[in-house]
Amino acid sequence: MPANSPTPEAIHSALATVLDPEIGRPITELDMVEAVQVRGDGSVDVVVLLTVSGCPMRDEITARVDRAVRAVDGVTDVRVALSVMTQEQRAALHEKLRGGVAPRVIPFAQPGSLTRVYGVASGKGGVGKSSVTVNLAAAMARMGLSVGVLDADIYGHSVPRMFGVDRPPTQVEKMIMPPQAHGVKVISTGMFTRGNQPVTWRGPMLHRALEQFLSDVFWGDLDVLLLDLPPGTGDIAISLAQLVPSSELLVVTTPQVAATEVAERAGTIAAQTRQNVVGVVENMAYLSCPHCDERIELFGSGGGAAVAERLTKVLGHDVPLLAQIPMDVRMREGGDAGRPLVLADPDCEASKAMRSVAERLGFRSRGLAGRSLNITPARRG
Repeated sequence: MPANSPTPEAIHSALATVLDPEIGRPITELDMVEAVQVRGDGSVDVVVLLTVSGCPMRDEITARVDRAVRAVDGVTDVRVALSVMTQEQRAALHEKLRGGVAPRVIPFAQPGSLTRVYGVASGKGGVGKSSVTVNLAAAMARMGLSVGVLDADIYGHSVPRMFGVDRPPTQVEKMIMPPQAHGVKVISTGMFTRGNQPVTWRGPMLHRALEQFLSDVFWGDLDVLLLDLPPGTGDIAISLAQLVPSSELLVVTTPQVAATEVAERAGTIAAQTRQNVVGVVENMAYLSCPHCDERIELFGSGGGAAVAERLTKVLGHDVPLLAQIPMDVRMREGGDAGRPLVLADPDCEASKAMRSVAERLGFRSRGLAGRSLNITPARRG
């Protein structure tokens, strides 16, 4: 072999920098590299094992391997061949990813979990809860945090479109690999239905679906998990409190009185479920006049502050008004196009307001302040 030819060790070192697009770990660590052959003319053959034959990221994996190997000194050409893991290899990968943890365990509910779990709640639909969730997640990811979004609005799922995700998750054994968009891992019932087919499940099925999304999806080591909850105080809101007792609520409302009254109910459920409400976000707070410096309050004013004040009294801990997000037509446009506003125009008023919330929630300590300790005073004999 010529002196300037690459060594197998150099090729393996380059492959160790290639991350699986869905799992986010090196393909060498995941035992996805089956064979490497360095030829005398400097060309390199690499055989990569896919988890499943229909892997939607096969082209991306091929491109990443090609780029990494081609960057090694002395490499003249790269040929990447794809094969598929055997059932035994997939089972071994499944075990490795779980780290020995038994199936049906929700990692976020374990005592040692450092993931901050926020349920984004609203009393009624149409207040922009999903838009707030998607933009908060994108802002947190841009801040360098590892973020996941669980679209828990089973009937009215909209998160995949708002993130621009149009492919189904990959399944390894019984583990689901969530697609990623804008640096955020995303899962939704909408990824498992055909077209715009409605979901017609009743209570027990809703609980089971949420449990599966929390336990069977490979979220990895998240800093923050956001759940886009359905409107109201029904099955999903109660199930979240049961499945992840440490989860907290973020209440979204508009300034309108009819919306604030219902939003207060959505936050008050925390008194029964023993959850903490981290704050209130007032969406569609005002519209900046395009021809003057005035703010047009289409839905009234002061609603968010009123909800925060009432929840503080009811729950017995401080529930701040975290932000007043102005109306911006690009918020809707970004949701339709799969490009969150905080990424499309990070310096506009709405983006700045959402970034301030993201910074506050993304880096807050998981202390005991405002949390119920589930302690019942002992009776004296």
